[in-house]
This record gives sequence, structure tokens and C-alpha cells, in this order.
Amino acid sequence: MNTNVDNIKPRRIFRRGPWENGSTALICAGILMLMQPFMLQLYTWSFAVILAGTVGFIITSHFPE
Repeated sequence: MNTNVDNIKPRRIFRRGPWENGSTALICAGILMLMQPFMLQLYTWSFAVILAGTVGFIITSHFPE
């Protein structure tokens, strides 16, 4: 009995590289938002952006190469 389960390749959209780069860019954007002295709204949302980037990086680090 030959099942085709072993030959299933992960979808290309779930590759690690682009998602990790996006998460890293989100973390960098959050740090820049934290360090800028001009807008209080950017400073207010900076922690949420850094947290979202960190959680995204943790999740995408489990994606296949």
C-alpha cells in the first residue's frame, strides 16, 4: 500500500527565510519607533510591534527551510 503522504512537500508560502526576514524587520521597526523622539503614538505602539515581531519570529523559526 503506497500512500502519498511521504511525498507531500510543504507549501512554498511557509518557507522560513522570507517570514523570518519580515519578523526581523518588524522588530527593527519597533525599536526605531521606541527610539524616535517626535511622535508619542509611535512610542506608544512600539512595544506591541516588538512583541508581535518576536512572536512571529518564534513561530516562523519552526517553518521548514
